[in-house]
Amino acid sequence: MLKKLLVVAGLSLAIVGCASVKMADPTQDAQAKQFAAKPDVAGVYVYRNEQMGSAYKIEVDLDGKPLGITAPDTYIYTEVRPGTHTLTSKAENTSELTFEAAAGKLYYVWQEMKMGILYFRTKLQLVDEVNGQKGVQETKLAAPLSK
Repeated sequence: MLKKLLVVAGLSLAIVGCASVKMADPTQDAQAKQFAAKPDVAGVYVYRNEQMGSAYKIEVDLDGKPLGITAPDTYIYTEVRPGTHTLTSKAENTSELTFEAAAGKLYYVWQEMKMGILYFRTKLQLVDEVNGQKGVQETKLAAPLSK
């Protein structure tokens, strides 16, 4: 039974292919990858640098409002005021990450994907600067959601 389920899941992924999102201009991508923090706000990168769950686009919210949508090998960038903020990622589960943002700092959040019971699961993890910048460099900037 499990083998049949895995075959069906594999065929479904092959038919669906990879999810894609609208991408930002390459100039915006290059600018965001300069990793230059502004003195009065905090920069936040949410990146997804793996192919796991490649058929799924995942919505990311910031403080209860839509921030953007990730697909494999994409990232979202935004700037926030200093203070407490919560990122939320929804797939088969809901992952929340609350962090304290300081002005003039950059924050890197890895959106990990893992196989769940029926779909893929997401997990948001705050990572250090070295791993965060490496993960962002491996990805491309997704376009922000229209307001």
